Amino acid sequence: MASDPGGPSASARRQRPAHLLFEPQAAEPEAERFFDLESIDDPAELLRRSTELALAFRAAAERATDFQAVAAAQLADPRRFDALSDAEIAERADWTPDYAAKMIEYGRGLLQPRRHED
Repeated sequence: MASDPGGPSASARRQRPAHLLFEPQAAEPEAERFFDLESIDDPAELLRRSTELALAFRAAAERATDFQAVAAAQLADPRRFDALSDAEIAERADWTPDYAAKMIEYGRGLLQPRRHED
């Protein structure tokens, strides 16, 4: 019998995946790491590095809060056709309405152009 020239070759038909003789190891979850602080043995270095991280996170949180305030002020701007109330902003940001009002006011202050005094 002649083989079909367009069909798979005899060697390709005979190749099958090899059987596994063992089960692959399950991936073990990596130990939780926090900026490799747990690997620092020297207490002075640990204090230095953890303080550095705490200050960086604090600065990032303050900056994020400023952006929240600006966004809240923009969303509450009465010139917008889709302006939101304090209560609607509070709901979106998981704030109390009183805190939303304070953040809107703070954001408005951030949005005002800076006055340079000579």
